[in-house]
Amino acid sequence: MAEVILMPRLSDTMTEGVIAAWHKKVGDPVKKGDLLAEVETDKATMELESYKDGILLHTGADKGGKIQVNDLLAIIGNAGEDISGLLGAPAAAPAPAEKKETPKAAAAAPATAGLDISKMDEVVLMPRLSDTMEAGVIAAWHKKVGDPVKKGDILAEIETDKATMELESYKNGTLLHVGAQKGEKILVNGLLCIIGEKGKVDVDAIVAASKSGVVPAQAVAETAAAPADTAPVTATTPTIVAAAENGRVKASPLAKKIAKEKGLDLRLLQGTGDGGRITKADIDNYKPVAAATPVAQTTASAPVAVFAGSTEEGYTDIPNSQMRNVIAKRLGESKFGAPHFYLTMEINMDNAMAARTQLNEISPAKISFNDLVVKAVALALRQHPAINASWMGDKIRRYSHIHIGIAVAIEDGLIVPVVRFADQKSLPQIAAESKELAGKAKNKKLQPSEFTGNTFTISNLGMMDIDEFTAIINPPDSCILAVGRIKETVVRKGDGFGVSNFMKVTLSCDHRSVDGASGAAFLQTFKKYLENPITMLL
Repeated sequence: MAEVILMPRLSDTMTEGVIAAWHKKVGDPVKKGDLLAEVETDKATMELESYKDGILLHTGADKGGKIQVNDLLAIIGNAGEDISGLLGAPAAAPAPAEKKETPKAAAAAPATAGLDISKMDEVVLMPRLSDTMEAGVIAAWHKKVGDPVKKGDILAEIETDKATMELESYKNGTLLHVGAQKGEKILVNGLLCIIGEKGKVDVDAIVAASKSGVVPAQAVAETAAAPADTAPVTATTPTIVAAAENGRVKASPLAKKIAKEKGLDLRLLQGTGDGGRITKADIDNYKPVAAATPVAQTTASAPVAVFAGSTEEGYTDIPNSQMRNVIAKRLGESKFGAPHFYLTMEINMDNAMAARTQLNEISPAKISFNDLVVKAVALALRQHPAINASWMGDKIRRYSHIHIGIAVAIEDGLIVPVVRFADQKSLPQIAAESKELAGKAKNKKLQPSEFTGNTFTISNLGMMDIDEFTAIINPPDSCILAVGRIKETVVRKGDGFGVSNFMKVTLSCDHRSVDGASGAAFLQTFKKYLENPITMLL
């Protein structure tokens, strides 16, 4: 059956999109994940991928044409299928398109029958807040039904599979209905809430048409991962914010002034104001505590509580978090879907250790061994583009950019913050960015742009005294590097013996896109950089 793809809202201010290019033409077969079109918004040019298989039966505009948000973009169905009943969208107006940078987005969901709540100003739908999100759990409501709401007010906190996000209202009105209570799930594009003028909105009709998909958090089986790096946000999606945005902590001007006078780091305080903003009262009530343990950059789970023995049989069921469900699903698909093979190499780290000591004497940010690994990987990927790739089913996608994912252990499992364009950054830049991302990961404050788009992943368990291990490939990457600890080893030196420091690494490769010789050549280059670290500075 033919399905309509609507023009998604791809930025918070977007009202229409310009067709910059079509990658399929009417009559072409389309597979799930295929690139359909490039759409220019008011902020960037986005790639839209198909969410289903079929034949492209209709396009809503030619190249250069404009399509309003939620109007007909395309129709995908079976060859020869009658689509005359679906061609009710307004005609597109031609307009020139200017090429810009090209992130990705998935195509918008199909139009629903009956009342189309996605076009109603009063309706707020659950946005897709991460690349793998199919549902969001209500972590907290900051407003209750009947409360007045102003544009910019924090409505709710939504737990995704990767972070807990705050959602701001984009309009003024009264909160008339919420689609779920704390601890419940709402599917992406399900009814999150209704904001409008009391007595002038038919709440019952909207709720009946919404099919919101609200179920108890513990009872929902995890849904499939989204095919693209970024997904569409509906016309009624609120603005996404976090307690610290772009490195800036949200605090009142007076709080900032007092904190500066007292020498307090605002990042250590928990704000009690609207949206988690730090107020004067928060500073007055602040009591210093012991510094938190730094987040380990590793794929290991967080430490569990010490076992307390019992004389009676029993057990405790711990409901899976959103993150744990997605970890299980995606890595299970990777392990059993991608044919893994493994390459292990031993690297002499004597020169790297000496270089790190010298660099940290002058570096503005403390450089870790993991930072050296990130830099060496990034530079090696320049010379071996076959490793910096993804298996796309009917093709292999080799990336011209290098985005390194670094696996970080947090309480619910693990997440992979991404150092973008790592090959272009200095070691101090990589060190500072990695530390900031790890801190955000621990506090669940990472934004979607900070944990998506990886082209290669590193998993380091060396700080936990692991000699060597194998890691499961992190989709959509073709490879992941497992890094063990640096270990002293007695070796022959001249006529006698001495001690050198060695580190073992294991490269897991997807044999569909990477051959053994390509993986081995990459490791040889990586080894040369670490054993001669001065070459990374040239």
